[in-house]
Formats: sequence, C-alpha cells, structure tokens
Amino acid sequence: MGIALSWTQAAFAQQEPQQAEQQAGEQPASPDIIVTGFRTSLANALAEKRVEAAAVDTILAEDIGKFPDANLAESMQRLPGVSLTRGDGGEGKNITVRGLAAEFTRVRINGMEGSSQTGASDAYGGSNNGRSFDFSVFPSEIFTSLTVRKTPSANIEEGSLGATVDLAAPHPLDSKKDFVVTATARGIYNSVAKEVDPRISGLISKTFADGTFGILASGSYGRRHTRDVGYSAVLVLPPSVNGGFCSPIGVTPINPNPATNASRGTTATMCSTDNPRTGSVEAWNEVMSRRGGPNNLPGEGAFFPRLPRYLDSQQDAKRYGGSLSFQWQPDENTNVILDGLYSKFDVLRYDSYISGLSFARSASNSGQPMVSIRDVEINDKGSVLYGLYDGVDIRSERWMDDFSTTFKQANLSFEHRFSDSFKLSGLAGISRSKLDQRFRGWVNLDSNDADGFSVDFRDNRTFPTIGFGIDVANPNNFTYAPGLANGTVFGTWGGSKLDRTTTNKTVGLDAEWDVTDGFKVTVGGQWRVSDYHADALAIDPALRGTQQLPAGTSVADISMQIKGLDKLLGYGAPASWAAADIDKWRKAVGYDDVAWWCGAECGSGDSGVKETIKSAYGMVTFNTQDVLPFTIRGDAGVRYVHTDQYSFGRIPVNAPPGSRYPTIGQLAEADRSYDDWLPSVNVVAELTTDLQLRLSAARVMSRPQLAPLIPSSGVDAVGRRGSINNPFLDPIRASTYDAALEWYFASGSLLSVAYFRKNIETYIQSISSLIPFNELGLPDSLLANSNTRPEELFTINRLTNTPGGTLEGVEVNAQAPLRFLPGFLSNFGVLGSVTLVKSSINYVLESTNGVPTLTSNDDLVGLSRKSISGTLYYEDSKFSARVTGNYRSSFIRTIPSGALYSDYIGNEPTFFMDFSASYQITPQVRFLVEAQNLTDETNVQYIDSERRDSLFALRNGRTITLGVNFRL
Repeated sequence: MGIALSWTQAAFAQQEPQQAEQQAGEQPASPDIIVTGFRTSLANALAEKRVEAAAVDTILAEDIGKFPDANLAESMQRLPGVSLTRGDGGEGKNITVRGLAAEFTRVRINGMEGSSQTGASDAYGGSNNGRSFDFSVFPSEIFTSLTVRKTPSANIEEGSLGATVDLAAPHPLDSKKDFVVTATARGIYNSVAKEVDPRISGLISKTFADGTFGILASGSYGRRHTRDVGYSAVLVLPPSVNGGFCSPIGVTPINPNPATNASRGTTATMCSTDNPRTGSVEAWNEVMSRRGGPNNLPGEGAFFPRLPRYLDSQQDAKRYGGSLSFQWQPDENTNVILDGLYSKFDVLRYDSYISGLSFARSASNSGQPMVSIRDVEINDKGSVLYGLYDGVDIRSERWMDDFSTTFKQANLSFEHRFSDSFKLSGLAGISRSKLDQRFRGWVNLDSNDADGFSVDFRDNRTFPTIGFGIDVANPNNFTYAPGLANGTVFGTWGGSKLDRTTTNKTVGLDAEWDVTDGFKVTVGGQWRVSDYHADALAIDPALRGTQQLPAGTSVADISMQIKGLDKLLGYGAPASWAAADIDKWRKAVGYDDVAWWCGAECGSGDSGVKETIKSAYGMVTFNTQDVLPFTIRGDAGVRYVHTDQYSFGRIPVNAPPGSRYPTIGQLAEADRSYDDWLPSVNVVAELTTDLQLRLSAARVMSRPQLAPLIPSSGVDAVGRRGSINNPFLDPIRASTYDAALEWYFASGSLLSVAYFRKNIETYIQSISSLIPFNELGLPDSLLANSNTRPEELFTINRLTNTPGGTLEGVEVNAQAPLRFLPGFLSNFGVLGSVTLVKSSINYVLESTNGVPTLTSNDDLVGLSRKSISGTLYYEDSKFSARVTGNYRSSFIRTIPSGALYSDYIGNEPTFFMDFSASYQITPQVRFLVEAQNLTDETNVQYIDSERRDSLFALRNGRTITLGVNFRL
C-alpha cells in the first residue's frame, strides 16, 4: 500500500545515487555531506525508478522543504507521458497520464486516497464534483516527493485507469541534520492581473533521543490575483435551434408568426414592438440556403455563436497549507509516523461578460426570431465569419463566485520487522475535503433591441471583433427591472449555495514474508469508506424575477466599469463597459443572505454517495540474482475488491396543494454492490549492467465520477438543457499491457522507450437527446419565470455505459547530465520526453428514445495524441537555472458537444515555456527568480472537429516571481 513511502524514499535518496556513482567509477559523497540541488534530485529519482518493479517516475525535493516547482501539477509536466491541464490564471490544475484524463488518475497523500474538490470558472469546467484531483488547492512547499505509478501491483489500491500519484510530506528523520530551519519569501507579478502578490513558506524540524525521534512542522501562505481576458461563445448552433431569424419584408412564410407572437408586437413589418424588419433578403437567403444535419434540411448548415461575448475573469485566491509530523524510529526494524496535513484554498472571483444575448433565446424570450440579419458571410464549412444584425438584446453579465476548499488529513503508519524474514506494516487515517461555495450567482443588466450589432471573425478565427451598436460603457443604456409577461427581460439575477464534502477513511494491514533469498510473499487487506455529501440551497422561487430598484435608484447607482480589455486583449474589445456591482445591488434591493434561500422544500436539498470498499490481495516478489545468467525480478499477484454503494438524491416534483413552493425535492435512493478480481504482473529483466527490459500486464478498474451516481435530475429552463443521472453505472474496466527498454548509460542518465496498450472493456459517456420538456416527467413549475414553454425541446444528457475501445502509445524518455563537456559546459544537463498516443472509442452523439441516431469514433476524452517536454538546466556550486518547454497537441474536452450537429468540444494545441534560476549568495541565503508562460500562450477551445469554431479563447499573461530562501 506504500504506507512507508517517505522512509523508503529517504533511504533511496541517501544510498542509491551513491551506488550509481560508484558503478560509474566515481567516488561517493562523504556520509557527512548532504548533497542537494536539482541535478541530484534528478539522480535520486532515477535511482528510485531503476530499482522499482513497476513503471514509476518520481520528482524529489532538492532539499528538505525545497520542492523544485511552485505548483505540483506543473512539476509533473517534466515526467514522460504526463500532460497538464491549466485552470484559472493559467495555473496547473489537473494532469493527464498517457492520454487518460484526470478522472482516471488516483491520488494518494501520505499513503491515503486524497480528494480535492474546488470551484472554477465556466471556461475551465466549473466546480469539480467528481474524483478528479485539483492540484491547485495545495501549495507545493508542504510536500517532499511526487511519484507517478503507471503500472499497478497487487499491493496498490485499485481505482486508477491511468496512474496512481503519490504525494508525500516531509518527515523529521529524512534529514541527516538534527535541526533544520528553512524559509522562503516570494513576490509574484502577472502581466495581465498587474498585481504583486506575496508567497511565504517555512519548515522547522528537530530530532531527539540520538536521532530516533523527530518533530517536523511546515507552513505556507500565498495570495494570487489572476485575470483571464478573452472571448466566449458557450456553444455554436444552427439558427433553427432557437426558431430562426426575423424574416425580411417580402419573405414568406413570415417568421416569427404574427398570430402567435402578437403580444410581443410582431407584425408583417415588425419583428417585435419598435423593432422593424430591417433584414436583407440576400443575407436571409444565404443562411437559409445552407443545408445541413442528418436530413440535409435548409437553414441547418450555418453555425452562429450562441452567446458571442467578451469576458473578464478576475480572481483573488489565498492559499494556506501546513503539515505536522511525528516520527519514531527506535531501531532499524521499526518506524512509526503520525502525519497531519492541512490546506485551504480561499477564492473570490468575478466573471464579467458583455454579450449579444438574443442568439441564445427563442421567441418566447423575445430572442433570436426577433433579430434581423443585414449582412452575413459564411465559409464553405458553414461557419459564420461575419454577421451584422439589428434588434439584438445586449447583456452585461456580472457573476460572483465566493468559495473555499479545505482539506484535512491525519494518518498513522507503522512498519516493524519482527525477524529477518517477517515484517508487518499498517495504516489508519481519515481525510476530508470540503468545498464551501458560499455564493455563486449573478446580476445582469440588459439593453434591448440594439441595431448594428456585429461579430467579425474574418481577420482572426479565434478572437472576433464584436460591435455592440451602443455605447456599452454608458449605464444609462441598460435597464434593470422585472420583465414583462410577454417575455421581454430588463435584467435578471439568480444564485446558488453549495456545501460539498468528501470524507475518506482507510484502515490497512500488510504482512511480508521473505521465504528464501530472492522470493518474498506479501498479503494484505484494506477497508475504505468514501463518503460524498452535497447540500445545495436555491433562491426562493417566490423571489425570482421580482426584485426591482427602489424609487430614485438608477442603473448607474448600482453599476461599475470593467476596464482594460482594449489593451490587454485587443481585437476590438471595448475600453470599458458598465456592469452591475453586486454589493451595491444587494444593498439597493435589500438582499437577505438567509431568508432568500431554501433547500429540499423548494426542490433543492442534500444528496450523496457512500462507497464502502473491502479488499484483499496476495503478491509474490522475486529476484533471480546469481541464479540465472541475468537477473529477472518483479512481482505478481491478484487483488480482490468488493464495493458497496449507496446513493440518494432529490428529484423535483409538484408540491402539495397549499404549499408555499411550486416544487419540492422528493428523496430517491439506490443501493448496489459489485466485485472485481484484479490480477497484475511486473517483470524486469536486467539484460546487462546498464540495460533492462520491463514487462507488465494487469486488469484495472476506475469507478464512475461521484456526482453522476446521485439519483437525481435537473434542468436549466432558460438554456433549455438538462441532465439525468445514473446510480447504476458500472466502473470502467480495462486490461493493460506495458513494455519498456531502459538504458542507464551513465551516472544519472537514462534513455528509454516504452509501449503501452489499454483495452477498455466498458466506458461511461453522456448521450445527448432532444426531448420536449413535457415528456421528461418533470413538473412544469420548473419553468416558472423562464418564459420557456413546456413543448419546447431540451437538450438532455444521460450517462450510460458503452463498449469502450482501445488506447495505445509509445513513450520515449531521455535524461543526461552533460559531464563529458569541457569546462563550465559540464554543468549543463538535459531531460526530455515524447509521448505518442492513439485511441479508438465509439461514441453515441445523439439518440431518440434511447436509440442512437448519430455516432462517431474518436479519441478518448482528454487525450492528446502528442505531448513533448524538454528541459535544459545548468547547475554549479552557486548558480542553478533551467528552462522547460511543454507542448500538448489538441484534445477532446467534451463529447458529445451538447450542440446540434457538432460532434465535440476540443482544445487547441498549447506550448508553454517556463524558466527558473537561483543563486547562492551565502551558505544560508539563496536568491530565486522564476517565470511562467514566457511565450504568453493563450488557451483556445473550439467546437466541432471539422469547423473548429472558436468557443473559448483566453489570455492570462506571463508570471514573474522573485524570492529569497533562508536556511540554517
């Protein structure tokens, strides 16, 4: 189970590199000298990789309390086969290992399964409600090593399809010194946020009783202002989804129909009240002549952004972390460690948008059918490159997200060798990850029926130029008031609150018996509980759409200006625009943070999933040294796992007569259990002193994400979207095969090539269907104040198991200190990797009544076919520097896309370059400089594999850090 991880790593760090140096004919370091630095951390990690039976890659601290990078996920980019997914502000968030996304990677902290659920802006996937581990929650200073295990062994807990990542905090006996004090202070500046932020960390460690007992404490604090600026479309759709455009005079049939839209002022000459039909017949025909979709219908072949808008996302994040460790090692046979870990990630973020709202709304909301097209240009794939419109509703959105993620863990591990042939080890612990989303909500200002609105992609397919037809900086051009009965909206507000907690408990015991030289038997068992609980609050339905400004209060009184996008982004972005100041709005309308909210009594409430996992394994470890002409070593075993799953949720139903609320949340429950037998084998053949062959095979499983297992359903009435969960999803199961040839051609050097294949037998995907709301079995009261009719089509996503497919790839890795070069050039070194992956997964994109109507065969979600990482470093006795470049090819983010006739949402390729350097001013003081995203890379998401229409395009700038490290 890896419970004595840091003790083992300390042994490797002190012994293996010296052995490697001796094998290369060099003198080992004196036992009284502690060798530190980036070069040595690489050599230590390589030595650890070499002796492992499984495929393992490790990053070790350069010294106690000195992790090589400021972000854990960004550190892992240097490892072969690992790609980084970035979040708000461009900070490393999740990792992909050998093409398998974050939900397939299992993370352990000090030997215990870890959960990390946090919030994020919509551009980066929103809040994490599953098993994906968010590395941005944790400061790197509280860890001393990071290990990525790419092939399983029977003694490693199940749950990973991609990799198991082990994070280990430092322990007091890791250092040869009996007293250690180290502290680091940094100042961080970002070129877009234009703020200087602090980051400090410290560690103190003391040993007692002749080095047999020690105490270590570490702590860190950091503040980070980030700012993302860019473009967003949400989706890209054919006009038929929202009912088409307003037909020009002279075109029949008339759209929208005057008879059915008389309350909105629609006539043969008016799209709506005071909104004349000014469209061009030529432009109208250009749109309607475009055929598309499975039935090749007219008007289905032109694709418009659903919410064309500029965005500005500003985040103020505070990160706290600390560890406390007690270690007792009275002799070489006993090691007892008590670990405590704490981390808090506290965020206040404001997302501001200025958008053309009409393209996201139907006639019932006075939306797209009331918009006239005056000019349009469409390319041969159906993407609208330019459009000029009249009668467009302009919306200024201001979102607020106030949340914190708190992580706490305590665990006790022990290891005792009773004799030369028998050892017992164990672990008991508890961890808790809590997302407290204190408020996530919005206040919108509207300006209706603007003429001369335009979206122009002709000069840049990623960042369009948007013209709004009005002065968006003038608050007097916007309104905020209750809407009209005919669907006209003058500003809206809404919100939610959420408390989401995952508690993990683990108890495990392992026994190891050295039967003979070179043959060992290990058996063990484990009991784990993963308890996920969410409690949501919603706005009281009676208050929705009723708030208005008091007499004498204008929009200007509750507004503010969003400034700077013209310089930070360009592409025609406005110098400023008026947006609601949420604090001023709250004060003006008398917002009550308690009385305005409700839970299960109005259709929201609590939900959860509890997994109880019992497992046992048996494994043999073998080594034929001195028996065969060359050594064969490895492990083989089988793990049995029994999973009991209980889940409960709330399904909205009509409230009883006389209830204050139209909808209540009815409790739904589901129970199930399943078993898995998971054999595995890892074999290493040491063909020569420096050349070894690795072979591995295993059966693995990865459990479904947590939130989708809750028996519940829900809809977005305005966006006409919804989801239906499935508590009976089977795990993703696969057979995996790995082979690698590794050449350790010099001290601290490696050249390797690996092949891997995964036969995925079951997969989980979301299937999208267009279904009228009144056929979903949900109460019509859910549509209250949305102006959406029950007969309108909703895009409904249902999760289900599908057959899966295959994944295979090649991984090439090189690492070498360039000691053979003359003079100072011998202080250089390089490391790099190339990973090439392909997969074949059968997806259902659309269905009708459960019958697939549109399918595709594509890559696995999150898989980049090519990822490349390279680092050039220099290190002497005082100066150290390195530059790292990471390339990741395009990958699928969401499939199906959720948009009609678009197969998936993807991410464009990215290349990030980072730099870091340090100089030892005195034996106790070191100066630090770091830089991230030197190339000022943007992150671009697109929709549809053929058209590749821009969906999100974000810039977050370069980050420069200056700091100083002090050490006793």
